[in-house]
Amino acid sequence: MNNQAWQEEAWAHIVKKVEKTSKRIQNQFPHASVGGVYQLEPASWWTAGFWPGLLWLVYRDTKDERLSGYAKSCEQQLDQVILDYEKLDHDIGFMWILTSVARYKLQGDGSAKRKALLAANLLSARFNLKGNYIRAWNPWNPSEDNAGWAIIDCMMNLSLLFWASQETGDLRYKHIAKAHANTVLEHFIRPDGSVNHIVRFDPFTGEQLEVIGGQGYAPNSAWSRGTSWALYGLALAYHYTNERKYLEASKRVAHFFIANLPGDYVPHWDFRLPESIARPRDSSAGACAASGLLLLSRLVPVEEQGLYRRAAENMLYSLYTCYGTWEQPEEEGLLLHGTSHFPELRNVDVPLIYGDYFFAEAIAQLNGHTELFW
Repeated sequence: MNNQAWQEEAWAHIVKKVEKTSKRIQNQFPHASVGGVYQLEPASWWTAGFWPGLLWLVYRDTKDERLSGYAKSCEQQLDQVILDYEKLDHDIGFMWILTSVARYKLQGDGSAKRKALLAANLLSARFNLKGNYIRAWNPWNPSEDNAGWAIIDCMMNLSLLFWASQETGDLRYKHIAKAHANTVLEHFIRPDGSVNHIVRFDPFTGEQLEVIGGQGYAPNSAWSRGTSWALYGLALAYHYTNERKYLEASKRVAHFFIANLPGDYVPHWDFRLPESIARPRDSSAGACAASGLLLLSRLVPVEEQGLYRRAAENMLYSLYTCYGTWEQPEEEGLLLHGTSHFPELRNVDVPLIYGDYFFAEAIAQLNGHTELFW
């Protein structure tokens, strides 16, 4: 089967599966598939954007108004999340990029633009001026203090701010996004291209206090999905700014990611583990990295493009042929073997909605849809 044939076949399987699962999930918010059925989360959960984002990807191709209706309803439910202010965190980007920004880019609706700009303002408000970082989370309980925490995942959320500046001409959003990205370059990206997950700063002075392992095995390990967030997010930062330091950092992370892939091109949940620790795959990390690599391949000079595109194609072909659920009609997820949070043993070796989203996004890119919601 030639390249174009398997990519088109993969997309057809995605469309068929989403059309089927949407009849049950409709306008709800799936996260992880357990026993073949996607478990649902409240609209305030950080993954709330990925299901409507997946619906918009399929709608863009099929123009199925049923799917766009579910996606719009998901977006409307996020209005209450804005009012429930305490539940908002740095994942405002993940939530509104894949709902309001996606709808605005596809349908040009002014209400979607206004919602996305409001979300951008709320994300901007999390910026710590002393440390030049966007604060990750609010306290989970009254005794907790995480005011100085920033995490690598936020690189993907910066696109909301870059988009807001581009859309309005107001550079405040871009300044904040670049300041956070510069902090990532200084404090998160290691010389070998591996990545810290959590860095704790003194919220009063901005001084770095410690590195925290988070969803990785240890502070000095290399959590694979965090590596994919960095790879993709830095490529997006270059896309919006044309500043080469972001491109070079994205390439360094990409080289580390590619060099540490196992034989089937799908990463383990952490690239740096002792032999005694279990190493299930994380298909979501592979899908996200593949989509980021396809963007990266369009940003570099022509003589460099093949390296990144081939790596993405290898990962996606492996995900399609060995991890896809096309022959499992009872399974709602698209990709098997995702790992959400191994240190807490939460949602290990299951389909994950963000893995499904990034896989569909990457396959769509291979099939010519190079405009991204990000």
